[in-house]
Amino acid sequence: MLVNNELVKYFLIIILFPFTLFSQIDLSKKYSNNITSNELKELLYVYASDYFGGRETGTKGQKIAVDFLKEYYKAHSIDPAKGTDDYFQYIKNIKTGKYYLGKQTVRSGIFDSENVASIIHGSEYPNEYIVLSAHLDAHGTHGGQIYNGADDNGSGSVSLLEIAESFSDAVKEGFPPKRSIVFLHVTAEEKGLIGSKYYVNNPLYPLQNTIANLNVDMIGRIDPKREVKNPNYIYLIGSDKISQELHDISENVNSKYTQLKLDYKYNDENDPNRFYYRSDHYNFAKNNIPIIFYFSGTHEDYHKPSDTPDKINYNLLKKRTKLIFHTVWELANRKNRLSIKK
Repeated sequence: MLVNNELVKYFLIIILFPFTLFSQIDLSKKYSNNITSNELKELLYVYASDYFGGRETGTKGQKIAVDFLKEYYKAHSIDPAKGTDDYFQYIKNIKTGKYYLGKQTVRSGIFDSENVASIIHGSEYPNEYIVLSAHLDAHGTHGGQIYNGADDNGSGSVSLLEIAESFSDAVKEGFPPKRSIVFLHVTAEEKGLIGSKYYVNNPLYPLQNTIANLNVDMIGRIDPKREVKNPNYIYLIGSDKISQELHDISENVNSKYTQLKLDYKYNDENDPNRFYYRSDHYNFAKNNIPIIFYFSGTHEDYHKPSDTPDKINYNLLKKRTKLIFHTVWELANRKNRLSIKK
């Protein structure tokens, strides 16, 4: 009888050991390891190539870009967002005025364009949404020169793709997020935050159930004006303006996983650059949705044809992308919604 009991114990250990072991694995870390500098580089060398013609709103190159994004989400079995036409949220009659890009005059006119939106559905709180955004456009071709926009904002665009793929891998292995995650590539940021403004005025998912917007715009370079020369940093803007809890979660996630220097230089209300008002998160913030704007600063190639993929620091891009992934993972899987400042 003793022998039989020992056999039963041994059998139970063999059966239960994999489940005990797996429960001890940090899933956030496991799936963040799918984000690699090589994949980011491969994606960006395509997305910021001359073939895309600078991705200016309403041009052939911008249409190539949205098709590229759509096909990527399809290839990784990530669903189109509700209310889109096969991932596209169309925007008609975008009106723009002339402005100067260096010595070049950028055309004015009326254009049609589209946001690209996909979703990974939540398993427990499917009607609560985290929106991860990046603008898909750049400045196009002017005077025979292509403004490829590798950092602005190819870096943010491919960061979203890698994060989406990692969450898709988790879903395929039986670990979907508890909340839904919307991957939103907005158009016409360079024309005045038009794509994100259109989204919040015509939301695919209710804004009152959107618990946070994490916006990624230029995270691939090193700011030459930064006094501290350690490159292991990222600027965070807006994380504490609507929800102190979001700021605290962001700090804790970074401390646990990535150990980047979180630099709040541009979060200062008196910052003369006013970056808080200059990217797509601002349209969410105006609707009292907690936001974080991830940014690595401007540089000598900002809004120039020389913003090319060979100048991106891909190891830093990977680390910054992992920080965003871990933050989304935490927000998607925590028990409670974020508290909002009164």
